[in-house]
Amino acid sequence: MLPLDTLLAFAMASLLLALAPGPDNIFVLTQSALHGKGAGMMVTLGLCTGLIAHTLAVALGVAVLFQTSALAFTILKLVGAAYLIYLAWLALRAGSLTIASKSEGKQQVISLAKLYRRGIIMNITNPKVSIFFLAFLPQFTQPKYGAIAGQMVALGAIFMVVALIVFFIIAVLASKLGGWLNRSQRVQRTMNRMAAGVFLGLAIKLALTER
Repeated sequence: MLPLDTLLAFAMASLLLALAPGPDNIFVLTQSALHGKGAGMMVTLGLCTGLIAHTLAVALGVAVLFQTSALAFTILKLVGAAYLIYLAWLALRAGSLTIASKSEGKQQVISLAKLYRRGIIMNITNPKVSIFFLAFLPQFTQPKYGAIAGQMVALGAIFMVVALIVFFIIAVLASKLGGWLNRSQRVQRTMNRMAAGVFLGLAIKLALTER
């Protein structure tokens, strides 16, 4: 088992990484502001579920494939970019649909299951996460403390817990801001357009990412 000082150092590094602006916390922020605290929390759970896949990929050595195979890396990142473009289109479409439904006395609601799936797909289709884990986790492992794969799984679990806490806090804070802004149809339309712009920007960034 890894010593306590190593685990604490890893937890602190994970906290700083979770707080740094990136695709995941920006995604949580925009979805929470648009759809509320519950939506942000479901997206967070989806993102952290995706981290389980990346942790296992690193522990089993699958992530090496994305690091060594240009084709595998390119296919996965293009799938991820396409999905983000799809989310951008949904955000733009939601702007007019939500306003129309309000005028009819109805509120459009995105199911929690759909938001959860969005988080999973968003995370899994980003090959940089696996490669990041491949570079980050081994720095805190040592053969004398047991199986390396087991140590990586433990470190991945710590990273997920830290990310879960940070993203939940972001979801709560963003939902309070979103609740205030959503009182105006004009502001809501602007927020949806901004969300679409964020998704499109993340798609372009992912598509241009190199190994």
